[in-house]
Amino acid sequence: MTTFIWVAVVVVAVVAVVAVGYVVLQHQQRRSRLRARFGPEYERLVAEHDNRRDAEEELLAREQRHAELDIRPLAPEARDTYAKRWRDVQERFVDAPMFAVTEADQLVAAVMAERGYPTEGFEERLAYLSVGHAATLDHYRKAHEISGRAARKESSTEDLRQAMVHYRALFEELLEETTRGR
Repeated sequence: MTTFIWVAVVVVAVVAVVAVGYVVLQHQQRRSRLRARFGPEYERLVAEHDNRRDAEEELLAREQRHAELDIRPLAPEARDTYAKRWRDVQERFVDAPMFAVTEADQLVAAVMAERGYPTEGFEERLAYLSVGHAATLDHYRKAHEISGRAARKESSTEDLRQAMVHYRALFEELLEETTRGR
């Protein structure tokens, strides 16, 4: 009888260890997947939150909200039209840099809207873009920050040029993406 009890205890202990190992492995895989998908945005959110789990929950919620959107590629004609509008904005930069930066921001928002992204507020735009465009998200943040300084007349022409470069990085990615969920 004591042998049976010891065998049962050992079996229960082994099952518990396996279960804990499985849960830990699942968390590590989720963390790796989120890191790979969100890149620098993952690290930024972890630093911003009290703990890693809260940051990861936010990223999972972003993925869920993003999955509910109808993100679609641009039609070839729309892509051509937006590309021409971008060239026009770049040409206007020479004579009116601050105006061109504002226009670039509006053009990025227009492409986002046509593709199916919500465009209500900057933070919401960032959250939705982070799911599929994590690599260029910092460009968008920097462009927006420079644009805000420009509105307060606290930026140089070089700063405005940098904003255009940052906006262009996201703009081109949004413009050229042709498949859902890339």
